[in-house]
Amino acid sequence: MPLLSSLRDRNRQPEVMDQPDLDPDAHKDALRGLARINRWSRSAEILWPAIASLARANPDRTVRVLDVATGSGDVPIRLAGWATRAGICNLAFAGCDVSETALAIARTAAVQAGNAVEFFRHDAVADALPAGFDAVTCSLFLHHLDQADAETLLGRLRKAAARLVLVNDLVRSRAGFVMVWLASRALTRSPVVHVDGPLSVRAALTIPEARELATRAGMAGAVIESRWPCRFLLTWGPS
Repeated sequence: MPLLSSLRDRNRQPEVMDQPDLDPDAHKDALRGLARINRWSRSAEILWPAIASLARANPDRTVRVLDVATGSGDVPIRLAGWATRAGICNLAFAGCDVSETALAIARTAAVQAGNAVEFFRHDAVADALPAGFDAVTCSLFLHHLDQADAETLLGRLRKAAARLVLVNDLVRSRAGFVMVWLASRALTRSPVVHVDGPLSVRAALTIPEARELATRAGMAGAVIESRWPCRFLLTWGPS
């Protein structure tokens, strides 16, 4: 049983979701399952306090937020909904992803939610991110990348964000492995998520590893804190 295998070292294996020839229906089903897991694990809630504080500190200007590798767009859509309910009118959200399948789902979901979130195609590992954003967020994507690409991504987030970078990702641990294995089966029937969930924890970083990676990417002084469930939040802003 893989539950008993060592998680001391990072073990990154190809995930089904990363396959370019993945069946579109299987891809859509997996994205819906991941959105449910994100909702249960409070992915958007992890990011909201810092974003709300940034907006409230700049009431006379529009604060633009970009969610990188946004998938089905559930995180920025939820953030936009909370901004509306909180009466914070100066937040503008956008999301980018390399997958047109994911972007189509995101655009439809934003319309259904009544939230004005812009979505566009972009490969954040291959190309620099567009300028003009105050805050750049990224949830549950870093663990998909090898060390070199992860460092590149963090560097791109740093350069694109005028004021704030927030990275929310898994922590590699036995507790996290067990929790993801159970949640991926309890919250979705997607066989893609059933396979990829545990693989994601094996590929994830520990907090010391994340701190070292952030330093190499030019984010000296980044704050990295534990968040439930078995996550870390990296917070960085230019001095």
